[in-house]
Amino acid sequence: MEIAVVGGTGTLGRPVVLGLVARGHAVRVLTRSAPAVLPPGAEHRAIDLETGAGLGDALAGVDAVVDAANRAGSGRTAAPVIVAGTRRLLTAAAHAGVGHHVAVSIVGIDAVPLSYYRAKLSQEDAVERSAVPWSIVRATQFHELLHWGFGLTARAGFVPGLRFPVAPLDPRFLAGVLADAVVRGPGGRLAPVAGPQVAPLGELARTWARVRGRRAVPLPLPLPRGARRALAAGALVPGHGAVTGGPSFGDWLRAAGEPGPPARARAAEVVG
Repeated sequence: MEIAVVGGTGTLGRPVVLGLVARGHAVRVLTRSAPAVLPPGAEHRAIDLETGAGLGDALAGVDAVVDAANRAGSGRTAAPVIVAGTRRLLTAAAHAGVGHHVAVSIVGIDAVPLSYYRAKLSQEDAVERSAVPWSIVRATQFHELLHWGFGLTARAGFVPGLRFPVAPLDPRFLAGVLADAVVRGPGGRLAPVAGPQVAPLGELARTWARVRGRRAVPLPLPLPRGARRALAAGALVPGHGAVTGGPSFGDWLRAAGEPGPPARARAAEVVG
């Protein structure tokens, strides 16, 4: 198959590209700037989701698209890419005759009242309303996001002591699920994907501090009332039927050694 991966150099996009190439697919990496290195079997096409530049040529002859693009920040700053950009991508895909659009979303966005999550809901709506056959996969927060957040607060001597449950995920596991979804073809809303461990955020923060050898005091952090209620009720943890796997957060930390905190631009890459 000829598969385009939008955002193919990001935290999720990179393992998606590698996984598809390993399965023998021809992969187009669609980003604004060309990466320094591409795996054999992949090529780069320059696009801009905010303007639509390059989309027509990039999608010509493509069988399927995996949309792993993202922009960190609030819903307002992210919307030009994840909402308006998705609409441009889908319009171009329909004109090019693309047969399958695979969208990546976030578990709990319909329950947690955050502006970024509202933007993700709008993105899902655009996918569902498009003329391109589609699949949507919701996933939990990536290990990289927690690592980045805990490292940020630890600079001030504390880590979040919050008790709401999360099930963080290695994006490499999600990449395998997405590759399977591409091959199966359009499936609508697919089972959500999560890591193997459900634990309170504060417990994972203590794990992070212990593995990293950091001294940090666990402190409760203020949250908007609506978000606090939804998070406490487990909105970020999928129910029965979820696809789970990959390393736990602690195992991922120990295997990763001492990586630098992810760049701020990756902080919201969910996916989260």
